[in-house]
Amino acid sequence: MKVPAELVGARVTRTAFDYQVRISFADHERDGRIRLDGELVIETRITVTDAVGTQVLLPGTGTALAPLLGLVTKVVTEAEVTGLGTLSLCFDDGTRLGVDPDPDYESWSLTGSGLEPVLVGPGGETGWRH
Repeated sequence: MKVPAELVGARVTRTAFDYQVRISFADHERDGRIRLDGELVIETRITVTDAVGTQVLLPGTGTALAPLLGLVTKVVTEAEVTGLGTLSLCFDDGTRLGVDPDPDYESWSLTGSGLEPVLVGPGGETGWRH
């Protein structure tokens, strides 16, 4: 599976919450054409480290997810996947977002144009490549 390095340089355009967390990203070429239009769907716990400190957030917890609203307009500066599918995203304001694979459920997926789709299923995935 491919590490989603294409996210680097993309801006968060939307966040949405219910029993999943959805984060939309977009980026354009210099000539205005769309380079990337993607959506990250998270279905398990999320670790967010920002100026306030480190918080663990769970999809489906309503207003407890408010710290993720601060990601809107932030730009991804680093995208990495380690181990069996631990996603780590860093943003231009220093915020870090992490999602570990869940042993029993899908933990995260990434779809859209300008990137290769990713789905981290129960227990995680192997064979990550850059």
